[in-house]
Amino acid sequence: MSLSKVQAESIDLTATYAFSGTVTDTAVRNLVLLQTLTASSSATLSFTSGIDNTYQSYVFKFINIHPSASNQMEFQGSVNGGTGYGVTITSTGFKAHHLEDDSATTLAYTPNQDVAQGTGYHEIFQQVGHDEARNSACGELQLFNPSSTTFVKHFFSRSSERTSDAHYAISQFSAGYFNTTSAINALQFRMASGNIDSGIIKMYGVLWSLMV
Repeated sequence: MSLSKVQAESIDLTATYAFSGTVTDTAVRNLVLLQTLTASSSATLSFTSGIDNTYQSYVFKFINIHPSASNQMEFQGSVNGGTGYGVTITSTGFKAHHLEDDSATTLAYTPNQDVAQGTGYHEIFQQVGHDEARNSACGELQLFNPSSTTFVKHFFSRSSERTSDAHYAISQFSAGYFNTTSAINALQFRMASGNIDSGIIKMYGVLWSLMV
């Protein structure tokens, strides 16, 4: 049966109807703030609760991360609530940078993010500067389906950084997965050396809604 206009009094619930129009929809990512960690000369920032099967993905937002020494920021996952961090990771990445004096630009593959079944910490910021108070890094990491006991746990990250010395902008992207079928239930962030002098990391649960 073809139906061009729905009227409550004329619907036959035993009939089969064909829809010939067009439905337009948009998926919207709604973020639910779950936790905020603020660095103050912190060796690590660890999220040891709230990563569970409540949400299918989690987003971590980095705001004005400033280190005690110019170096990389990195992360690892845990399957035991933060007792230990050393889940096997396979990943890849690339970066672009541009000097403030416009003397050089680069688009390159980043070997430090190219990990094959490694259990060390994974780099997400390449070179965060500390020589000036205004130097910092911002970015985002998304972790997918961490509670799955069937699939690996995919992630990707992106960042914007201002370095020391030559002062240039870095945009860095990475993607990979925790190669485990155990649930990931904690994440830890740190600098490769030294502390996180200041900055904020916010953890959000992701709710997807459909707008028609």
